[in-house]
Amino acid sequence: MMKTTVGNFAKKNMMGIALLAVIILFSITTGGKILYAQNINNLISQNGYVFVLAAGMLLCILTGGNIDLAAGSVVCFTGAIGGVMLQKGIPAGAAVLVMLLVGLAIGAFQGFWIAWVSVPPFIATLAGMYAFRGLSNVVLQGYAVGINNEAFLRVFGGGADCYIPDFLGGSGLNRTCMVAGGIIVLLYVVLSLRSWMERTKKGVSTENKGAEAAKLIIVSALILWITYKLASYKGIPTVLIWIALVLLAYSYVTRYTAIGRYFYAVGGNEKATRLSGVNTKLVYFIAYANMGLMAGLAGILTVARATSAQPTFGQGYEMDAIGACFIGGASAYGGVGNIAGVIIGATLMGVINQGMSIMGMSANYQKAVKGLVLLLAVLVDVLSKKNKN
Repeated sequence: MMKTTVGNFAKKNMMGIALLAVIILFSITTGGKILYAQNINNLISQNGYVFVLAAGMLLCILTGGNIDLAAGSVVCFTGAIGGVMLQKGIPAGAAVLVMLLVGLAIGAFQGFWIAWVSVPPFIATLAGMYAFRGLSNVVLQGYAVGINNEAFLRVFGGGADCYIPDFLGGSGLNRTCMVAGGIIVLLYVVLSLRSWMERTKKGVSTENKGAEAAKLIIVSALILWITYKLASYKGIPTVLIWIALVLLAYSYVTRYTAIGRYFYAVGGNEKATRLSGVNTKLVYFIAYANMGLMAGLAGILTVARATSAQPTFGQGYEMDAIGACFIGGASAYGGVGNIAGVIIGATLMGVINQGMSIMGMSANYQKAVKGLVLLLAVLVDVLSKKNKN
């Protein structure tokens, strides 16, 4: 009985365990450098676009394993438009709004061809990948554009001062950061206990009390540890606020709303979903329009961190987002995946990148390792499907 419980727990939390193992591995190979407060801060800031894009990409994947190959090019295009606007002195608020609207319009444009004209998502977004990469160079005329709007940079994570101020004052640890971490843990514990009680009443609890308690303690301890590390450096980076808002919003949508359930239903059985009265074409359209919006936000975060817009930005971003989703447990066939998995997948990719960078490994090896990790994740999904059949 004990072996069965441990086995079920390990199977359900496989990628979380893999992430922990990778962190321990790089902690040993880098002499603990990967766990330095500054490196943890950099891990969040450098991979902000991955979390944002992966959240949007998850909805596309849920509809049947579909992806958006144009996401990276849209990041570059929206960033180019925003960079040029800010350079010309246009207010930051107006530039941000335009970047988001342009991203949304591009997503809606691609969603139209996919949903109502039945162009395969791979082809429609491949065309977008080429088109918007070219248009990015047209907007920037082949040159980088510097951004010096301080309000924009501080709000969206560019420069050395892009952190939430310590409103509680004091020296040493950032008290505001520590209090925020405590509040997050408290909310997590309350919501987890509430969910467990509801599932118990309905008789659908699949893990025993010990396993669920262990998971609760481990996650809470991890949150507090990350909070401590951030507090011992500069506190909460502003990009983390945007990441948290996006992930919380998508977690709510996918778990508690009708449209969220439709994404899973379309990926599980599109024909049955359509026959049940759901407008499946609208579901596809929303998924890709939303992906464009997230690409616009990722474009904002990217140019803010770099304090410039460049024609080369966004290259490979869509692959990072796709990889984060699949590594995090999203099914290549659609209908399976969640935001918790996206967080684990994006973090795992970030840890691999940073760990190998600290070790001095080239970017080519980093890409090779990420490719192997992605292949293994998809292989696990394929084999599990075969076993069920």
